[in-house]
Amino acid sequence: MDLSILFEYGWVLLLLVALEGLLAADNALVLAIMVKHLPESERKKALFYGLLGAFVFRLASLFIISFLVDVWQIQAIGALYLLFIAINHIIRKVVFKNKVSEKQKKEKKQSGFWTTVLKVELADIAFAVDSILAAVALAMTLPNTTLPAIGGMDGGKFIVVFLGGLIGLIIMRFAANLFVKLLHSRPGLEIAAFAIVGWVGVKLAVLTLGHEDVGIIPYEFAHSTLWKLIFYIVLVVIGVAGWFLTKEQAKNRSSAEH
Repeated sequence: MDLSILFEYGWVLLLLVALEGLLAADNALVLAIMVKHLPESERKKALFYGLLGAFVFRLASLFIISFLVDVWQIQAIGALYLLFIAINHIIRKVVFKNKVSEKQKKEKKQSGFWTTVLKVELADIAFAVDSILAAVALAMTLPNTTLPAIGGMDGGKFIVVFLGGLIGLIIMRFAANLFVKLLHSRPGLEIAAFAIVGWVGVKLAVLTLGHEDVGIIPYEFAHSTLWKLIFYIVLVVIGVAGWFLTKEQAKNRSSAEH
């Protein structure tokens, strides 16, 4: 395989791991709240069953999406969905931050073990859909490899998406605490992660509009080096902004206290 292709695949895999890590940390916080009313021994079982189901669902979803990935209607739905979850999450974090009703808290406390497992399962599936769509959208701009196709997707692209998803699950299970601490010290990173998800939705929208059967924008531009450069530069800017703007806010807060 060409060295430049290996570099591009390695960069996208690192990007997926970072994105999956940040999203998994947010997801882990949600799951921790869902199971905290259970005894400690049951908490671990509930999370294990939920994550096992999420792994099976991710693998099945990836095979299904790999067959549908070139259908422009699916691309359009995926783009709209990614944009929706990004905008919805950012608005909730900025405008309705940390507002949880007492009624919701009581409902969570009253849930039994298997009801909690079911809730964890459904939450994991929702998280899986988000991350798989984002991962597939990122992988679609990668060049094809000489590896045999898996499902309906180039083998190299499939492996990158699968590894990104698998690492995301491992992070959610074992390394989530590290990412949770990072999010507490740099809360802007969570908003940046969802801004990246939204930007990936924009990329998927560009691919849809440039699809041969749609033709609203030139096919050549949607797959051009120029668009790839624009996409990755904006991606890096969002990540850097999430890191440094949070640092600036922390400084401002500490100086205000003094």
